[in-house]
Amino acid sequence: MERREIKNISIIGSGMMGHGIAQVFAGRNYNVTLLDVQENLLSKAIENVRSNLAFLAQRGMGKKKEIEPILRRIKTTLDLKEAVSEAQFVIEAVSENLALKQKIFQDLDALSPPEIILATNTSVISITEIAKNARLRERIVGTHFWFPPYLIPLVEVVKGKDTSDETMEQTYQLMKGAGKHPIKCMKDVPGFVANRLQHALWREAISIVEHGIADASTVDEAIKNSIGIRLAVLGPIENADMVGLDLTLAIHNTVLKDLEASPGPSLLLKEKVNKGDLGFKSGRGFYDQWTPEAMKQVRENLLNYLIDYSTKK
Repeated sequence: MERREIKNISIIGSGMMGHGIAQVFAGRNYNVTLLDVQENLLSKAIENVRSNLAFLAQRGMGKKKEIEPILRRIKTTLDLKEAVSEAQFVIEAVSENLALKQKIFQDLDALSPPEIILATNTSVISITEIAKNARLRERIVGTHFWFPPYLIPLVEVVKGKDTSDETMEQTYQLMKGAGKHPIKCMKDVPGFVANRLQHALWREAISIVEHGIADASTVDEAIKNSIGIRLAVLGPIENADMVGLDLTLAIHNTVLKDLEASPGPSLLLKEKVNKGDLGFKSGRGFYDQWTPEAMKQVRENLLNYLIDYSTKK
């Protein structure tokens, strides 16, 4: 696959992730074509990008005078053939539906010249399965952006069974050029890298609540006031090396046999879902009550933290 400068990005799907990814690339002077199935969805996506940029400008990330030029670099379409007609790189960001993604990649494979890389933003579905019905599977790769993509640096570049090394490298370099922090996941495993780590922690956190060791708020306090502070600058492998692998081994010999090792979801989690206690969606989850004010505060705290983090880097 010939290396070339990439300036035209097409994004399939304008929802929560799609419009945010469009914002990332347009903000870095790429030309973006954004596709969806209804005009009102595309109009909403453009307004969301406008709103995001205005909010960020208020917080010192960008300038108001840059908003309209960024928006002009995003054109919209309802036609897949038009969406990819000038594309040099395509990112699919539709809902997490395997059959839908397989159909999209089959169509993209037929419509796109062989040198065009086709990427999926899936966070949970196998890249290999998504590529199953395509002919040129070596050019299909995972690019898992994290929400919100314009504030979270990480993009996981995921190698499917048939993804070529050249596709991996070109995708990795493109993400760097777009201002992201890409990493390479070299095996197509569920959860890739970061979600595997995140849900290993969540499994133990829920288990602690389920077994009455501590309540939900205590678990969250423990994380926020200890390893949560440290993790942004000291990863777990660095930490193991820092304290000594002999000490790490000794701790693991003691604690691992007592950690949650269930291969399935927590019974407490299943019970809450069956009762309709879904968290923010229903106003009640592991916490007894989520008021509109409390939910707003959590979201604002997260957004403010991410903006502060981004402006300090």
